[in-house]
Amino acid sequence: MNNRLPWRIGIGFDAHRLKKGRKLMLGGTEIPSAYGLAGHSDADVLLHALIDGLLGALALPDIGQQFPDTDPAFRNADSRQLLKTVLRMVRQKGYRLLQLDSTLVTDRPKLASHIPDIRQNLARLLKIPENRIGIKAKTTEGTRLALPEKSISALVTVLLRAVK
Repeated sequence: MNNRLPWRIGIGFDAHRLKKGRKLMLGGTEIPSAYGLAGHSDADVLLHALIDGLLGALALPDIGQQFPDTDPAFRNADSRQLLKTVLRMVRQKGYRLLQLDSTLVTDRPKLASHIPDIRQNLARLLKIPENRIGIKAKTTEGTRLALPEKSISALVTVLLRAVK
């Protein structure tokens, strides 16, 4: 009996604090800013949430277990390389990414003008059309929910399809 599902859905989340003097990477795209995200790797919250969504869709351990921050091999890691590793896992399990939807939350920097570049870069990294990549940039309208003026968070939903 084949237990492989024809479709799988995953949700991923990540958040990092902003830190002056670090490079800001979102979706594998460098965003001009005096502040970047603090973390063991490049701290790309969008790619980290995407990775967790992919791993979750496959019912595999999360990004922290796959690429632990206690392992010096992942210090300053390029999240695009981590994503490539996880995409290989997706293919090995007999699936391909069909679509993703994401939300970035921060009060600064403003991200809306960078969405086209991020979408284009994700399409290239993921080898899917841009019209299958949803990206929204949200603020908290001054509510200070989760200190958004000092952090960026990302929520990603992915849809995988079994390869025949």
